[in-house]
Amino acid sequence: MTTIFIAGFHHETNTFAPSPADWDAFTCGAGYPPCARGDAMLARMAPTAQAIGGFIGEALEHGWALKPSVWAGAMPSNKVTTDAFERICAEVIEDLQRGGFDAVFLDLHGAGVAECADDAEGELLARIRAVVGPEMTIVTTLDLHANVTERMLTLASAMTVYRTYPHVDMRATGVRAARMLARRLVPGALERARHAERVPFLLPLNAQCTLMQPAAAVIALIEQIEAQHDVELNFAMGFSAADFAECGPVLFGYGVDPARVRTAVQQLHTEVAVTRRADWKLEWLAPLDAVEQAIALALESDKPVVIADTQDNPGAGGDANTTGMLRALLQAKAGARLPGGVALGLLFDPESARAACAAGVGSTVELHLGRAVPTWSGALTEPPVPATCRVLAVSDGVVEMHGPMTAGATMTLGASACVEVEGIKVLLSSAKAQMLDLDLYRYLGVEPARMKLLVNKSSVHFRAAFGPIASHILVAKSPGPMAADPGDLPWTKLPAGMAARP
Repeated sequence: MTTIFIAGFHHETNTFAPSPADWDAFTCGAGYPPCARGDAMLARMAPTAQAIGGFIGEALEHGWALKPSVWAGAMPSNKVTTDAFERICAEVIEDLQRGGFDAVFLDLHGAGVAECADDAEGELLARIRAVVGPEMTIVTTLDLHANVTERMLTLASAMTVYRTYPHVDMRATGVRAARMLARRLVPGALERARHAERVPFLLPLNAQCTLMQPAAAVIALIEQIEAQHDVELNFAMGFSAADFAECGPVLFGYGVDPARVRTAVQQLHTEVAVTRRADWKLEWLAPLDAVEQAIALALESDKPVVIADTQDNPGAGGDANTTGMLRALLQAKAGARLPGGVALGLLFDPESARAACAAGVGSTVELHLGRAVPTWSGALTEPPVPATCRVLAVSDGVVEMHGPMTAGATMTLGASACVEVEGIKVLLSSAKAQMLDLDLYRYLGVEPARMKLLVNKSSVHFRAAFGPIASHILVAKSPGPMAADPGDLPWTKLPAGMAARP
């Protein structure tokens, strides 16, 4: 029986963000499944929407035995500490050294930076290769935002990338990875050539949404080119907030015929980097402008208007605690103009959440909501908002998820509360979580479809769940740790020829 060694490591590193990812970040189980090992990892990850879940299901269809190691993921933040990275690597290597497997599958993010390694995934792959040797097949899945390095391309036998943002195809990517592995394990299988092309500019995170153009057309073209040239093709759009030399989008592919692989990748490169270059550029709304526009739209609609607080997205390195959008709502008197219909979530504020829970539902409590946090410029965001708050709901923060990206997962957000400030419902949590699922409003008594205006601390992932219930979606550029425009960042390591904007 064919036996596959499986492991996973997920971290999307924003080197300009305020908070690092220590070992506790990988074990707490807030916005990510908590670290798990061995059979417990298989049981925990198999039913999730993660790529490893799709791989496990397809592997069993192939009749393979699975040799589980460790799966460790943490919310996006600044660099992974050396301690955390070395612990994860040590567990994987210790398990590898026991042997007894025929190939390796890795569920990776692809945009990790550790304190001890700018290319965290490349370093992990190098250590794995040192154990298994140059001939063993290693197949990996990667997030659409992966910063694919030459080291990763060289050390992995094959890699395959999510094709949706919001990432609703993670399980499908795991299935695709298993089928790629199966093709390479067939006795006498022909060696596959690889070709890669780097896009010479960074892509804003919001522009990478595959529900919109130009990303939607590019993803559709990938499937056409694959069929035309009989290749396995990928577009890693990059995570444009990691200051290291190989940050940025990469196109790569595999195939039996080297000429056809090269032609396919170059055709896609022309589409992305030349034909559609100007289409990747975006404009964002100032906070108050976004709120005023949203109120006007909401007054004419029977569905909520959603504003993305993109620069405080905890799914990209923000801490979900800035107050710029809350201040804009208060300044515009949104609560009075849309009575009972305005909510903001999730605001990561453990002290306020605990105080509201202690006061209890129906109580009035004086709070200082949110935090002033440093951004890449060194300046602080707006200070906390002092407010007289009425407590509407409290929760222990254990949330079962049912959305397009999260079905089967459980988030543990600690003491949580919904408080009302001048008619605005503010959802407070004790752990960071991107507002990407309707259940993250519902667990605190807010039915998002019945609201008039929602402010979500997210960039794009929320669109999978909120798009179907929204009349309009706006994107606001309120001060925060995650730069919506990578051209705003003080880059020091981008090489000559790599532009920070399309």
